[in-house]
Amino acid sequence: MAYEALHRFARISPRKVRPIADLIRGKFADEALDILRYQPQRGARMLEKVLRSALANAEDRRAPNLQTLMVVDVRVDPGPMFRRMRPRARGMATIIKKRMSHIRVALD
Repeated sequence: MAYEALHRFARISPRKVRPIADLIRGKFADEALDILRYQPQRGARMLEKVLRSALANAEDRRAPNLQTLMVVDVRVDPGPMFRRMRPRARGMATIIKKRMSHIRVALD
């Protein structure tokens, strides 16, 4: 039975979070928390919060033993984008895409 947590509309590009998500996929939950604690990236803080939330969900739903929970699935999917206009030369404009992501962590 998988215990999941989800952070939707995280204001960070999925491209920045995916390499950090690859570090914790397949690890035990406590080991994954240790890995994330020493990563300097901002995305690591977001992943750490989602992982702690998944652990709290497992505890709330009375998981048999929390020490053996493994991170079975970490997905960082793209969310909607804010689109902003930036003035350019000769009266033109370009679109700046401020990307969001949906971060999902599943423990089993």
